[in-house]
Amino acid sequence: MSCMTRREFLKMTGSAMACLSAGTYMRNAMASGTNSNSSKPNVLLIVADDLGYSDLGCYGSEIDTPNLNKLASEGVKMTSFYSTGRCCPSRASILTGLYSHRAGLGYMVSNLGQPGYRGRIADDAVTIGQALQLADYRTFISGKWHLGTNDPTQYGFEEFFGTLVSAQTFWDPNHFVRLPRGHNVRQYEEGEFYGTNALTDYAIDFINEGRKTPDKPWFLYLAYNSPHFPLHAPKEDIAKYADKYEVGWDEIREKRHAKMKELGIISEDTKLTPRSPYTNWGEVETKQNPAWKDLPEDRRKDLARRMAIFAAMVDVMDRNIGRLITDLKNNNELENTLIIFISDNGACAEWDPIGFDGRTGPDNILHTGEQIDAMGSAGTYHSVGSGWANASNTPWRLYKHYNHEGGISSPCIVHWPAGLKRQGEIDRRPSHLIDLMPTILEAANTKYPNEFNGHSTAPLAGVSMLPLLRGDEVDERVFFFEHEGNRAIIDGRWKLSALRGKEWELYDMEKDRTELNDLSSEHPEIVERLDTQWNEWAKENQVTPLIRNFRVGFLKRPTY
Repeated sequence: MSCMTRREFLKMTGSAMACLSAGTYMRNAMASGTNSNSSKPNVLLIVADDLGYSDLGCYGSEIDTPNLNKLASEGVKMTSFYSTGRCCPSRASILTGLYSHRAGLGYMVSNLGQPGYRGRIADDAVTIGQALQLADYRTFISGKWHLGTNDPTQYGFEEFFGTLVSAQTFWDPNHFVRLPRGHNVRQYEEGEFYGTNALTDYAIDFINEGRKTPDKPWFLYLAYNSPHFPLHAPKEDIAKYADKYEVGWDEIREKRHAKMKELGIISEDTKLTPRSPYTNWGEVETKQNPAWKDLPEDRRKDLARRMAIFAAMVDVMDRNIGRLITDLKNNNELENTLIIFISDNGACAEWDPIGFDGRTGPDNILHTGEQIDAMGSAGTYHSVGSGWANASNTPWRLYKHYNHEGGISSPCIVHWPAGLKRQGEIDRRPSHLIDLMPTILEAANTKYPNEFNGHSTAPLAGVSMLPLLRGDEVDERVFFFEHEGNRAIIDGRWKLSALRGKEWELYDMEKDRTELNDLSSEHPEIVERLDTQWNEWAKENQVTPLIRNFRVGFLKRPTY
């Protein structure tokens, strides 16, 4: 976008397409079969876990994702959609429409003794489930909760199946929780259970439950654990990718970079960043990801299998999304179901290029011979490592945890034939997780409550994305970020980014979204202005004072 101003770009992408008329909207809704007494859409919000920016076929990947590709070809692909850079904070923003610190989850689920870091949903936060129940929606969760409380059904959801924290296995049904207690539990034969399949089984069960009251629309939050570690996938799906990644992460990055330009995900002048640095367990050493060709052959074999398992996990997730789409079609609901697909953050680098085994930590096992074939099966535990995470986040810098683009840029696909007339279009204007709640509430034709359970509610931080998604011109926005002392602000064309304990870097996002040319010394007045904005936001949203001790052994205390 270097050849035009941001204002010119907004005019270009903001087409004359207006909102659907009330009559057209109602006719489309009536044609959808269910919800015959209401124009309100069903809503399916799908969240992947640690999926990188370029890990879908429609965003440049070699991984087979035909179902998401089709949703994208029939809907809108957003290329500047932002997360918080980490799982718990992102989920807090998704479900409350607040910046994560204001929702009480600026870090993870541990209580660090400050309001923004209590490790649980704040008392004055309202979840999207609670808000939609006020609008007479049926509300369900299948998947990962990870918001510091032990019962999602106390937060506006009728049914829950999934994990209360991150999944530690995809193979053991006893690791997953069914709430409320006593509600129907599926039985799986020995060796039949796989987490991603099971989450979809329950998702379909919950939708069927919603269909029992056809006068009420339903909302389903489907939060897959995939492709978060541990790397687990069925053998036949791993076999599909067994040879794919032996070429290494350098070639995969280059191929994805070229494909992304071809698809229009990135502009032709977007440079591929150098291999990103990584900071290992204990934060005692920072190095660059190595060239693939410089690794020993046995290490390359091990790493190629790790990425093959990761790809298989994404493939299986897409196949399960296909099951849902088929179910919606068969029940004449696809037309008036608002489907949103995102990832909670960028791909995960923890903690170095060779990955870990057995637990999240410094332990790595070099798998050789028959050990390679066993990787990904029950009883194993692997991560993909920083080299492959760097490839997943092509073309951006860094990864999950960070507020550079590799940590906070997410694919976002929106599909709603009855409500949006754009098909296969790309929108480059920025939005954020905080916008999901107001978007869904506007689609549901309901308001955010100013009071809930007798208490005043925290005001929403986001705005509805529907005007943008319909192609209307929208005002420029300012977005703020912080996690573990990493921080950023995006204001129009300008972005300030900083690593924990480091000085601000300034980037022109119209010319340099890859954050390669730091302009802070050339424009100190812009740095000062944005720094002031960031500090005002941080004070208002319980971000500061920044946490120094995260009570985690591998995070050293920064010198703020």
